[in-house]
Amino acid sequence: MLKRKIVILKLYALTILGKNSKKADLLRKSGLFAEYGRGGYWHPAWIPSYPELIHIGNNVSVAADVRLYEHDLVRRMWICDPGYKGSEVPYYTGEIYVGDNSIIGARSIILYNVSIGKNALVAAGSVVTKNVPDYAIVGGNPAKVIGDTRKLYNKRISNK
Repeated sequence: MLKRKIVILKLYALTILGKNSKKADLLRKSGLFAEYGRGGYWHPAWIPSYPELIHIGNNVSVAADVRLYEHDLVRRMWICDPGYKGSEVPYYTGEIYVGDNSIIGARSIILYNVSIGKNALVAAGSVVTKNVPDYAIVGGNPAKVIGDTRKLYNKRISNK
């Protein structure tokens, strides 16, 4: 727990200093995540509740205010109800995988049991509830495939 608090304090300090690329290095070296690849960018000044359930590939960029939710609170509906007399409701968690060279846009939400493919782009403000294929651009709530990063690349190159 102390290690986690120290990492969060360092993240906050790096945020104040505008050193967001250094945050990815800090998280990688912390060992808190199940996996955290080389390179990349981490803008948020927080870490998920269960980082050991998060797998981040190489060169992944995570923009401002992104949230990775590897658990839910649904069971509280019953266990906190004084009138509930049923059996114990399990706490639900799941892993999140983010593939190499992917980008998660600002204020996106990624839910548990989701994989984001390599070279994928999650548009800002999206809520990802299902797996994202390689090279897909997804957007919306819930996020749906709206494009392909290979086509986006060709478009960007031709607009020089």
